[in-house]
Amino acid sequence: MFLKNLWYMGCLSKELKTGKMISKTLLGEPIVFARGGDGKAFALKNICPHRGIPFHYGDVTKNEVQCPYHGWKFKEDGVCTHIPSLTENQNMDCTKIRVKSYPIKEKGGMIWFYFSDEKFVSSTELPPLPMVSRLTTSTPGYVLKMDFKCSMDHAVIGLMDPAHGPFVHKSWFWRNEKSIHSKKKQFAPSDPMGFKMVRHPPSSNAKMYKLLGGQPTTEITFQLPGLRLEHIEVGRKNIFGLTCLTPIDENRTQIYHLMFWDLKFLWLFKPIIQYFGKIFMDQDRVAIERQQEGLKFSPSLMLIEDADTQAKWYFKLKTEFEKSRNENRTFQNPVPEKLLEWRS
Repeated sequence: MFLKNLWYMGCLSKELKTGKMISKTLLGEPIVFARGGDGKAFALKNICPHRGIPFHYGDVTKNEVQCPYHGWKFKEDGVCTHIPSLTENQNMDCTKIRVKSYPIKEKGGMIWFYFSDEKFVSSTELPPLPMVSRLTTSTPGYVLKMDFKCSMDHAVIGLMDPAHGPFVHKSWFWRNEKSIHSKKKQFAPSDPMGFKMVRHPPSSNAKMYKLLGGQPTTEITFQLPGLRLEHIEVGRKNIFGLTCLTPIDENRTQIYHLMFWDLKFLWLFKPIIQYFGKIFMDQDRVAIERQQEGLKFSPSLMLIEDADTQAKWYFKLKTEFEKSRNENRTFQNPVPEKLLEWRS
């Protein structure tokens, strides 16, 4: 089940050019992202209410989209502003016709949309954007996008799984089965609606961290609906790895992984970061999509302590989110402070 009334990452700012549209299916709904002539981004349900043709085959004029079939125009708030076929003596108020609109916020080089179970939502009553306020740079230095052929749940718990590294990411430059050793990490609840691996020195077998010099520390935070932020501090410098998951439908998930940094020398290594980043994400994709071959038989699955505790917390967070909304009460974070131990 898709979680509603939350912010999701839709696309990158640079992907949406002025006067253009991007068509996507997200959370099972057809959505068109558009950028008007004033440079402002907006999003509408990508179906004209007149005859059902998708808007993305039409045009963007100023802050409106125009249907390619009969020329009907709709503003960024979904209100119809013009029906060309109407004559002067036909008394029809086209502004009473509306298509679903999605509140938009553009920050950190990303376009976020608020997915609600309401058709029209006031943007003044919405919660702040998740994670983005923590970033110390305005645009990502590195971006990787992949679609996984799996459900949102399996994508989330697959990427947060702490024990798969030596097997899925087995590489000469990273890890192998011989590098497995015991790990202990302190976890704590994180507001809103998440948990974090408390700041700590990186693992001794994480070779890549050594390139940063100094004494790096890292903190990893997860937040609903599917956001993971790894924050590495090296003195006063920062590296952020932000992974944003958005369901396409029940069996596909859109994933953007973005990196932000204020270490100037890292720009020299951007081609290397891109090369290895794609390898890592593709290794995860292959493993999770191979998993689907077994899942199609609906086997009974298990989650163990402590390696799968984060997955259990994810499902508890989802359950509490839905209960708090149904009962019209404040969200109560179900995640405890706890020391987890596993071998990886």
